[in-house]
Amino acid sequence: MTELSGGPALAQERRVVTAIPGPKSQELWARKQATVAGGVGAVLPVFVKRAGGGVLEDVDGNSLIDFGSGIAVTSVGNSAEAVVRRATAQLAAFTHTCAMVAPYEPYIEVCEQLAELTPGDHAKKSALFNSGAEAVENAVKIARAYTKRQAVVVFDHGYHGRTNLTMALTAKNMPYKHGFGPFAPEVYRVPLAYPYRWLTGPENCAQEAADQAISQITKQIGAENVAAIIIEPVLGEGGFIEPAKGFLPAIANFAKENGIVFVADEIQSGFCRTGQWFACEDEGIVPDLITTAKGIAGGLPLAAVTGRAEIMDAAHAGGLGGTYGGNPVACAAALGSIETMREQDLNAKARRIGEVMKARLNALAEKYDLIGEVRGRGAMIAIELVKSGSKEPNPEATGALTKACHQEGLLVLTTGTYGNVLRFLPPLVIGEDLLNEGLDILEGAFAAL
Repeated sequence: MTELSGGPALAQERRVVTAIPGPKSQELWARKQATVAGGVGAVLPVFVKRAGGGVLEDVDGNSLIDFGSGIAVTSVGNSAEAVVRRATAQLAAFTHTCAMVAPYEPYIEVCEQLAELTPGDHAKKSALFNSGAEAVENAVKIARAYTKRQAVVVFDHGYHGRTNLTMALTAKNMPYKHGFGPFAPEVYRVPLAYPYRWLTGPENCAQEAADQAISQITKQIGAENVAAIIIEPVLGEGGFIEPAKGFLPAIANFAKENGIVFVADEIQSGFCRTGQWFACEDEGIVPDLITTAKGIAGGLPLAAVTGRAEIMDAAHAGGLGGTYGGNPVACAAALGSIETMREQDLNAKARRIGEVMKARLNALAEKYDLIGEVRGRGAMIAIELVKSGSKEPNPEATGALTKACHQEGLLVLTTGTYGNVLRFLPPLVIGEDLLNEGLDILEGAFAAL
């Protein structure tokens, strides 16, 4: 084991030996400022030296508890054994031929796994890409080719990427869209069933939101013009919103009745993150197309569109692809990631993480009225912070809590349309002791506000 090795062998402990960021990280930050575009920010300016399990070790020797997983990417833990083993073997064999030029078996194996794991027992096919935004963009291409229609419907608070088309699909202006327009046309946004903020109460949310969304589609667009409806079964950048129960089935049924391709964007919520292989399974949703990325390959860039064979085959030969799409090393990593998820039953581990976190966070919510709501499923949990005695968003408290956690060696992320949500995405392999230690730090940060 070399000095730089991380992965599961890395000591699973929090260790703060310098101020955060430490002097070596500050030196690297100065180098970054000199040569990296200013638009490429960083949540926490510490530079990672190695990582594994539930911790990140920086160049100054600090070991931070990881409640971010690289934004739900390293769900199996950094440098998981099966990921490293399979990717290393593939690196030694060959690194690239381009799947569209001279294909290879790992690409097929990943597609076979996706056909088996995604919801529904119909015939399925997949196409592999590099990023979540690419997957969503290609889902739109496929839906348009299949339906011969153009309009695409998305929802308030949704996030789907940073390319021109996916910026149009994304709801939030800053920092994702501001100054980057004009955006792609034929994109329409409708209401989302956001229980905490529904004006007539969460008990009315599902039906009223579905009625409003369907009415807008019917009257303002025309269902016969809609190629695809795209929604995250649990919203990511929008604030880890779980649409009110009944909303997703209503929208999916409307799509089916009107020949619209229903696309589940599971890029952040997929691959065991919510305690199921895919979040849409919670209400028995079987999407026509499902987009995946992030947790699929244990940290290597890979994404996919998987769906009904007849829809996936609508695009003409050569119409889908990309030079690096389905890179063989990334495919090998994905097979290792799925192997780890199966062997370690990471769905069960995600559910246990959710039990522990929700119990602790609900106790905090009873103590601090800053916490408007605790929500989420499995290891995709969030708290929405509000001003005392109201539902007014409180991004200031969110920022202060985030900074306090970082200083104590806990990496947490923010999210939400209003910048007032703390989200927690720990690796699914994190130990319960580290999980509780991280929650202790969060509790201390609340006490110090």
